[in-house]
Amino acid sequence: MTPRDALIADLTALILEATEKTPVAPPLSPEEAIFGTGTRLALDSLDALQVSMALQKRYGVRLTDSKETRRILACVANLADHLLQKRA
Repeated sequence: MTPRDALIADLTALILEATEKTPVAPPLSPEEAIFGTGTRLALDSLDALQVSMALQKRYGVRLTDSKETRRILACVANLADHLLQKRA
């Protein structure tokens, strides 16, 4: 498992925990959209706030620009890539 794969697994668990959602079957694809009514998780703006707070607590990362935050939180892969870039 690559560091990115491990981060994706951790982020998926963090998102499910922060939003109090149950895991979906089959598991989410890293590129699968997670926000909006047409998605399997159907996360909304309140969920985005909860995820953002969990990210700040666990990784020390703040998401402040709303347009950029929407892009970063669109899917787990985007979020993982953002965190890996911040660590570099």
